[in-house]
Amino acid sequence: MEQGEGGAPEPGAGIPRVDPYGFERPEDFDYVSYEEFFSRYLVILTRRAIKWSKLLKGNNGVQKSLKVKRYIRKGVPNEHRALIWMIVSGAQAKMEQNPGYYNKLLEGEKSDTLMEAIKTDMNRTFPDNVQFRKTADPCLQQTLYNVLVAYGHHNKTVGYCQGMNFIAGYLILITKNEEESFWLLDALIGRILPDYFSPEMMGLKTDQEVLGELVRKKVPAVAELIDRHGVMWTLIVSRWFICLFIDILPVETVLRIWDCLFYEGSKIIFRVALALIKQHQAFILEATNLPDVCDKFKQITRGTFVTECHSFMQKIFTEPGSLSMATVNKLRETCRAKLVAQGSTNNI
Repeated sequence: MEQGEGGAPEPGAGIPRVDPYGFERPEDFDYVSYEEFFSRYLVILTRRAIKWSKLLKGNNGVQKSLKVKRYIRKGVPNEHRALIWMIVSGAQAKMEQNPGYYNKLLEGEKSDTLMEAIKTDMNRTFPDNVQFRKTADPCLQQTLYNVLVAYGHHNKTVGYCQGMNFIAGYLILITKNEEESFWLLDALIGRILPDYFSPEMMGLKTDQEVLGELVRKKVPAVAELIDRHGVMWTLIVSRWFICLFIDILPVETVLRIWDCLFYEGSKIIFRVALALIKQHQAFILEATNLPDVCDKFKQITRGTFVTECHSFMQKIFTEPGSLSMATVNKLRETCRAKLVAQGSTNNI
């Protein structure tokens, strides 16, 4: 147990300074309320772990079903996370259909420009994570570099762009496996996040506008405020989309979101964004100018609402109301058409 001054235990002494994933807790970390939450959450985790063990021992394994969807929404235990993500995202099937493909990519000819761009971002990736430091043994920087280089050559249209380093880093922390991380990255960038990382980032721009339309429908007062102050959605939410909430929400909460993202697809991102905005509507509406709006959007991603990941995940499925993939795709069509029209007007 850590000792405070005079030999008394520090508050939250039961919670280590480095979390289970290797991230150092920030200076202002609230150990007391986190310990309170975690002791409750531990009970839930234990219960879920027993249920998952039974499910995985069963004959049907993990096939898409209402039961599996319900289980995933309630959280995948960390010891099963890599396996479940691989199966439900289709990454496992892809890996089995392409034996040796990942190693071939690493052994093949490589683009110097791509490798240089990736190398530049290595030290900027999770400086607060002890496993990514050069002094770590093993240091995950080399693993991350390999995954990103392989992916850049696998998907030449995308190559490498900032944001991918954080996503690949999280995948490595969970799978502890280079090849699995590569195939999960492929599932995310190639299938789940349509066109987020292509050079024009059209999918990313489209989805930010889609969120704007959903807010207009579901939280009109906030949409009106955003319009009134002339705030562009990209200014306040682009990192939510491009980093999939990494470094924005607490690690455990991000992983719970990703459990659902791999199973249910990109509409989960909108559910999370809408829940954050709806929950803090009154607070956001206090903003009186553009910097104020930006600041409020930073603040709503902190505090107990997001730390208590189990109740937060329940909220994302109740607060925003119904949200089908069909609705999202319809909005994508109209928003994309609008962006394309604006682009061609700007080019005249």
